[in-house]
Amino acid sequence: MISREGIVRTHGVIGRYLRRTPVIETDATDFALGRFQAILKLELLQRAGSFKTRGAFANLLLRPVPAAGVVAASGGNHGVAVAYAAQCLGKRARIFVPTVASPAKIARIRDSGAELTVSGDRYADALAASEAWAASSGALPVHAFDQAETLLGQGTLGLELEEQARLDTLLVPVGGGGLFGGLAAWYQDRLRLIAVEPETAPTLTRALAAGRPVEAKAGGIAADSLAPKKVGELMFPLAQRYAAQTILVSDEAIRAAQQRVWDSLRIVTEPGAATAFAALLARRYEPREGERVGIVLSGANTNAVNFA
Repeated sequence: MISREGIVRTHGVIGRYLRRTPVIETDATDFALGRFQAILKLELLQRAGSFKTRGAFANLLLRPVPAAGVVAASGGNHGVAVAYAAQCLGKRARIFVPTVASPAKIARIRDSGAELTVSGDRYADALAASEAWAASSGALPVHAFDQAETLLGQGTLGLELEEQARLDTLLVPVGGGGLFGGLAAWYQDRLRLIAVEPETAPTLTRALAAGRPVEAKAGGIAADSLAPKKVGELMFPLAQRYAAQTILVSDEAIRAAQQRVWDSLRIVTEPGAATAFAALLARRYEPREGERVGIVLSGANTNAVNFA
């Protein structure tokens, strides 16, 4: 179901609603790292502020949407993306978020005209509430990471990136795994795919050790974007087959990565988006000399900048 051919077809359907986000290629010495090329995919410039917009449009355009509209649970970015896609397409949307969702993401959901419900402390609580609403209302559930259309949409990032840059390795932030699964389906074994997770939410690391998706702790600085209880069932076989490595990084390393990207490039990332870069900055991944390393900066829905 989740194949390169499917990703190409999906891009043909959703491409007109997306931005082709840019790539910055820089020598890693700019970040006081080794002598390798760092290629940053600036998906934080995507419409609605994150890569989640790809999966949101894929769901709303590839599946029939009932009169009751769509419903989604989200730590924040998926909700923003679904609300935005629904607004663009003239569909009703109800979004459930947990209390850890950032004020910036909550504001963007409201600004898109979706109905918003804050339910529970973590993503799993919001998901349960959204499933109850779908059952009672007839709304179409749009899962943040465990839905074929979601993975196909996220895989279009790989299609686009491959046209923009030649890579040896790609570092990808992982929460539920929709982005990693989509990129794995696109690239397969044609480069080294490395999953990067917060130490406070090691969902894929735990799943790979257990041989199946299992629950892990879910917290930390990136809890509003990278902390479901477990990875998706659909992405897991792709990760088993194509993940070259999984890396865990601390909250402190993620904060440092946010700061370094700002200091060096004047680019603002939310914590989840800086997680892949944190693997380099904390030297959890040491590229060889001359290696071309891609890093997905996945979202920027944050209030981190003070323009006073």
